[in-house]
Amino acid sequence: MSQTRKRLGDLLVEAGLINEDQLHAALEEKTKSQRLGDVLLRKGFITEQQLIEVLEFQLGIPHVSLFNYPFDPKLFALLSKETAKRNLLIPLKKDGERLYIAMADPMDFIAIDDLRLATGFQIETAIATKDDILRTISKYYDMDEGLVELLDDLSSSKNAVQEEQRGDQDSPVIRLVNQILSNAVTQKASDVHIDPQETKIVVRYRIDGVLRTEKVLPKSMQNVLTARIKIMAKLDITEHRVPQDGRIKVNLEFSPIDLRVSSLPTVFGEKIVLRILDLGSSLNDLNKLGFNNLNLQRFRTMLDQPNGIVLITGPTGSGKSSTLYAALNLLNSEEVNIITIEDPVEYQLEGINQIQVNANVGMTFAAGLRSILRQDPNIIMVGEIRDRETAEVSIRASLTGHLVLSTIHTNDSLGTITRLVDMGVEPFLVASSLSGVVAQRLVRRVCRDCGQKQEPSKREIEIFAKRGFKVDHVTKGRGCASCNMTGYKGRIALHEILVLTDDMRRVIMNGESFSKLREMAIKAKTVFLMDDGLLKVKQGLTTTEEVLRVAVLE
Repeated sequence: MSQTRKRLGDLLVEAGLINEDQLHAALEEKTKSQRLGDVLLRKGFITEQQLIEVLEFQLGIPHVSLFNYPFDPKLFALLSKETAKRNLLIPLKKDGERLYIAMADPMDFIAIDDLRLATGFQIETAIATKDDILRTISKYYDMDEGLVELLDDLSSSKNAVQEEQRGDQDSPVIRLVNQILSNAVTQKASDVHIDPQETKIVVRYRIDGVLRTEKVLPKSMQNVLTARIKIMAKLDITEHRVPQDGRIKVNLEFSPIDLRVSSLPTVFGEKIVLRILDLGSSLNDLNKLGFNNLNLQRFRTMLDQPNGIVLITGPTGSGKSSTLYAALNLLNSEEVNIITIEDPVEYQLEGINQIQVNANVGMTFAAGLRSILRQDPNIIMVGEIRDRETAEVSIRASLTGHLVLSTIHTNDSLGTITRLVDMGVEPFLVASSLSGVVAQRLVRRVCRDCGQKQEPSKREIEIFAKRGFKVDHVTKGRGCASCNMTGYKGRIALHEILVLTDDMRRVIMNGESFSKLREMAIKAKTVFLMDDGLLKVKQGLTTTEEVLRVAVLE
């Protein structure tokens, strides 16, 4: 009996994965050449795993998880790494005249025909996620092909550093560095740490805020590896005694990657950290940063002010820059003159004048700020307030009719006020200029593919009760292939937004106690970090453990 095939959008709505409004939004954005599934993925309405399960039902093609799949390494000789990456496919097994392959797009009949002609086998397809396929290609094509050969080459090459300086693209060390970087990008790492130890070098990736060892290299490779990265970042390879900073722009897998490089002399040689800058456009959208509705409305109200200073606070790596750039992106229009002074300029934004701090020639935050004020700005962004001079110039700029955005390192929103006063800024200046403070932290998001609802533990019920919440269930990831068995995939921000009221300004001017300020913040219905975190636990976005890792239970 012939069965009419349902459309993908209808299947996803029936499965309860998306609603009608999300489907219409995706169909409106979709161009003729795009597939609906890709648009839904990009907008974050569904995960790749959910899409695959529906496609499996729609197309009748099985889906396969490549995590711990028993591959036959001989089959990788049948197709090159370039073909596998370009068409997003990987050979699974051979059975007589049939070759089974996993593909991200099993409807790509051109790739299937090419493969049939190239190998002479009948091709049978299965569906796998794009990330899964890329991870597998990195693991099997790069790792096995590379390391043994590299070690042999390096041990036989006495002049490895000279060969490296010549920039021969087939040089073993160049291949090794490219491999480390492309694996980091595939695994969505934010940083790559190359740690020299007494007898080895450890390469670690920071994924979703947590460091994980990727590979261990022999000590003999240290000099050439360090030299290669320093040459790429245009650093001085003869200088090993002082820290150096640089930047690398490379093309990996046909996409541009921007890296910030820092080298630091340690007892066992130079430690190198590469920060991978995510140039994704979602970064510039305020609605995608995890603000709850009340906080988003309060933050937008602060940004709509014609003057005043808005501070974003949190430790290193808490996503302050992303929030600042998203705010600038919202404010960016041809009617306003926006000037930033940063150290370093992380993301280049069109239509915004960005200045790089250079202390060697006297271009400090404070000096740059004074020059900016002569450039008729409407909005000023200062990368970071580190000292009294920068704080005072920023505050005076906000009092003379400019909107100033900046970051400062404190533990919470209320601590920012005492920090500014401690820096030596007059309390009346703080009170009259400060519009509000955003405290921010990043927590890992529960993997959407393996998250399961559970009964909360006794301790969790106590924590929620202490903050005045009731909790029926919590969501935890059991671990699956798409989250590397961690139970978490991606990160989400927690926010605490303090909007200064007239009463608070009076308390600051009179130099009254910190506890009085806190009482007023509670009275003004401020959502503290802990509360925002627990609300996100209730929504099934993160876990109580993650919230307690970054926020203090009072």
